[in-house]
Amino acid sequence: MKTFTTDKVSLSRRANLLAASFFCLLFATIPAGVRAHGEHGDDDHPKDRESQRQVMWVNHFDLLSGDEDNVHTSHDSTSSGVGGGLTGLVITSDTTGEVFPDGGNKVVHMALDLPKQTKITGVRVCYELSSTGSFISQIRLAQVQNPPSSAVVMHDDGTDLTDPGPICVSSNVAGPAIKAQKGPVLLSLRLNFGNTADKIVIRGLGLLVK
Repeated sequence: MKTFTTDKVSLSRRANLLAASFFCLLFATIPAGVRAHGEHGDDDHPKDRESQRQVMWVNHFDLLSGDEDNVHTSHDSTSSGVGGGLTGLVITSDTTGEVFPDGGNKVVHMALDLPKQTKITGVRVCYELSSTGSFISQIRLAQVQNPPSSAVVMHDDGTDLTDPGPICVSSNVAGPAIKAQKGPVLLSLRLNFGNTADKIVIRGLGLLVK
């Protein structure tokens, strides 16, 4: 009886080893892309993973006019008056072009409230235009220096965002990451208005971080 039990256990172990060997062989024959699909998806190649940066959303309603006598913002909750009407920060201008009457860049801007460990590599903007003739012409990040008498431009993307939207776009990747612990960070969106009747609506604003 004892011998019979030992033989039965031995056969069971052999069966398990044979099954394990079979599944290992089967797995080895599956292409790497197919094996990764369940975890990451078809397009998750190393290059794609590198570009998948995290987004830290900030309050786009905090954007302030760079010249309240010329550029105006509103935030009606019922309707933005652009596209489907979803609320957002609506920006209008009393003059055309991308320069204020006093010569400064026509911008809306804000100071960012960030955890000190934040490292910024870019900006993500969600917007909609009432006309392609008026658009965001520059995304800029600058860091206040110590002493706080100047700010150094750390990220500057001058791509014209003329897609009428609604759309979300990311700026070009900054060189070295901007470290929040080194000083306050200022974000500005430069605007180019082709018609004073046009509106630019900011529906979301985020930082690309790592």
